[in-house]
Amino acid sequence: MSAPSFSCAVALPPGFRASDILAFHRRDPLMVAERVEGSTLQKGMAWQGSAACLTIRFHAGQAAAELAIDGPASGSPRSELERMVRRMLGLAQPIEEFEQAYRAHPQLGRLIASHPGLRVPLTATPFEALTWAITGQQISVSAAISIRRRLIQAAALRHSAGLCCHPDAGQIARMPEEVLRAAGFSRTKAQTLISLSRQVEENLLPLDAWADTLPVDEMREQLLLVPGIGPWTVSYALLRGFGWLDGSLHGDVAVRRGLQLLLDGTDKIGEEQTKRWLAEFSPWRALIAAHLWALQSSSIY
Repeated sequence: MSAPSFSCAVALPPGFRASDILAFHRRDPLMVAERVEGSTLQKGMAWQGSAACLTIRFHAGQAAAELAIDGPASGSPRSELERMVRRMLGLAQPIEEFEQAYRAHPQLGRLIASHPGLRVPLTATPFEALTWAITGQQISVSAAISIRRRLIQAAALRHSAGLCCHPDAGQIARMPEEVLRAAGFSRTKAQTLISLSRQVEENLLPLDAWADTLPVDEMREQLLLVPGIGPWTVSYALLRGFGWLDGSLHGDVAVRRGLQLLLDGTDKIGEEQTKRWLAEFSPWRALIAAHLWALQSSSIY
């Protein structure tokens, strides 16, 4: 019996920046779990515990998506696929409102002019965003990419099309700490990741339900109770996993460096100064952080 496959087509707004989406998923040069060729993205992921391959092909005004699953699929896979793709592409982000409000601003206007129509690409699942945020705590992007790759390889979930799949919470929850340490995680990060995964698996952290309702205060409160998760991790995960555009990423080194460039400063800008500067632009602080990333490099973004 052939593996189930589901597809959908999603309309894209004028000027949609498909290149941003492709660049985000092209960060790992070894392409272990994501492969970008031309205007097509293929991504290995876990779907209801089975290996799956998501393919998104960008055309003029449309994204065509297909999900091939090496196993059974329950629920409403087609509607879940469309919801996931729309979230990944940032189509619900009200960027037009932001750009209209700040196009004439002396600093933000420069950011908008540099990257008009910028949306924040999201991970396939909120759990993947949290995993990435924990992985990237206080290390370089290149180091985080390497550790993420080794985590995916350690999970040993491979789709029949050849791509390795990012593990889900259940798979990481069952990993021995030693396996995560061998992948490059510190003891603290390994324990944080296992604790997070177990709480997600037990539905103590209902990430999928949160993705639909976005109870930000509850999400922040519950995530901060997980040892090893702090404000930066929460704000980054809420941005990349849920599309919440108002987390203050003043603790991010690249955000501070981007702000220094924007303000034409010669002295390094600290966390408190960055926090105060961003506070003026709530509820768009995380979106502005994404613009500051993009100001420096698409690889950081």
